[in-house]
Amino acid sequence: MATEILMAGPECLIENINGRLMVNVETAKILSAITQPVVVVVIVGPYRTGKSYLMNKLAGKNKGFSLGSTVQSHTKGIWMWCVPHPKKREHTLVLLDTEGLGDVEKGDNQNDSWIFALAILLSSTFVYNSMGTINQQAMDQLHYVTELTERIRAKSEPDEGIEDSADFVSFFPDFVWTLRDFSLDLETDGESITADEYLENSLKLKKGTSQKDKNFNLPRLCIRKFFPKKKCFIFDRPTQRKKLGQLEDLGDDELDSEFVQQAAEFCSYIFLNSKTKTLSGGIKVTGPRLETLVLTFVNTISSGDLPCMENAVLALAEIENSAAVQKAIAHYEQQMAEKLQLPTETLKELLDLHRASEKEAIDVFMTKSFKDVDQVFQNRLMEQLEAKLDDFCDQNMKASSDYCMTLLQDIFGPLYEDVKQGTFSKPGGFRLFIRKRQELKNKYYQAPRKGIQAEETLKTYLDSREGMDAALLQTDQSLTEKEKEIEVQWMKSESLEAANKISEEMQKKHEQLMQEKEKSFHEHMKQLAEKMEKERAQLLAEQERVLTLKFQEKERLLEQGFKKESLKLLKEMKAIQLRNSESFPMCSIL
Repeated sequence: MATEILMAGPECLIENINGRLMVNVETAKILSAITQPVVVVVIVGPYRTGKSYLMNKLAGKNKGFSLGSTVQSHTKGIWMWCVPHPKKREHTLVLLDTEGLGDVEKGDNQNDSWIFALAILLSSTFVYNSMGTINQQAMDQLHYVTELTERIRAKSEPDEGIEDSADFVSFFPDFVWTLRDFSLDLETDGESITADEYLENSLKLKKGTSQKDKNFNLPRLCIRKFFPKKKCFIFDRPTQRKKLGQLEDLGDDELDSEFVQQAAEFCSYIFLNSKTKTLSGGIKVTGPRLETLVLTFVNTISSGDLPCMENAVLALAEIENSAAVQKAIAHYEQQMAEKLQLPTETLKELLDLHRASEKEAIDVFMTKSFKDVDQVFQNRLMEQLEAKLDDFCDQNMKASSDYCMTLLQDIFGPLYEDVKQGTFSKPGGFRLFIRKRQELKNKYYQAPRKGIQAEETLKTYLDSREGMDAALLQTDQSLTEKEKEIEVQWMKSESLEAANKISEEMQKKHEQLMQEKEKSFHEHMKQLAEKMEKERAQLLAEQERVLTLKFQEKERLLEQGFKKESLKLLKEMKAIQLRNSESFPMCSIL
């Protein structure tokens, strides 16, 4: 894909009209043209906190996403800007700017909750942007994270003994908290700390069982549980308050130098550390796949259901696997069209070319397909390839028959014209005719590229001339009746021998085709086994990663004295491990 900017500026991807979320189809179509893997960065936070400015910096521009300069929220819905990734070659950076949470004009927190949930589902890096420090008010504003279990489903039917939210970490994005106009010194007990340590300290739980303690701990527990990888950035105020409304028109030299450096560090981190959006099984999300996810999630929310990652992936697989079958068939047809010259001299020549083209076609399918439950689409491909082979065999037979018939008419036409003219209607003429016909048969046999219908077409042609041959025999006065009877028997014997030869060839062709179809089945099974082994390794690595992250969080909870929460997490881990061991016997971390 070309390296120029894919979009001149941001466009609304998901509209928020009277509290109803709707996909802007025209904007979504932009994604369908992006064949590269995508890195999706979404920014969420209270309105009027400067989210759009950071997204413009990530796009490498000062202007783009609307900044606004009043207390009124500017961004409505979710806006998208696709640009070439500045650090990852052959990747596209998809920036999603969301409308501000808590806008008093909306008066509908549920709408905010769905915006928040969509941001989680679509992103590979989730940026939460807020003003000032991480205090209880900031945590209260982040209450949406505590509602995710009521907004998102990982599986359509959660596994027994495992809370559905236990699988969130397998597809949730990395979490980045950006703190704007941060005025505190980063230190604790007189010691300097990093922004990440400040975040970690802010997420520490409070011991106690009162409702107040539970309310305090709940958002912190959710962040720790759902987002194992966390990062924090602090930003000074960019400029004097009266100039904030002109921020997009100010150069870096007109902004606070600390702020400029902090913004550069933020962008650098996002560029270098934000991962390609990936689904379960290591499936990298491309533009068309992201478009499908957007449509699936928003349509599900609009219908009143909860968006489910498993169902979304299966819906995506349905679309992509169907396309994979078509691409595989198209590749097969292209290879055959380029290399096949009809008629082939032998059936083996056709089958060898088919086998090579089929192998490549299966590889195309295996590369582009995923989650083909019960191999429904692979079976469809197998059936279509078999039908294509049958069709090529029919074409090959017809091409051979047509060519041979034309050749026979060219070779034997003058002979039978002489018969009509009476050239052989004389004593001894029949045997002279037979000698001449045999010479012409030899000439026919020596002609190249007649194909697999050479014998059958020859027999058909000569059988059509039997009447003329018999009439010529009967008019030859040099032959006695006994000799004529012998010639008749010889002609019948020759015809029967030709028929037997053709029958043997047909049986041989049938056996070759059966053997080829068996080889085709084994090739399908071989490539399927290889693909399943790769998928198994990917899923195993993914599950091990999830368990490792949960194990690390369990240890942190235990160190901080929260034994109950630690034991709950341990129980969850063991349930996941048991599930994994049934699918992947080698999966073990504890």
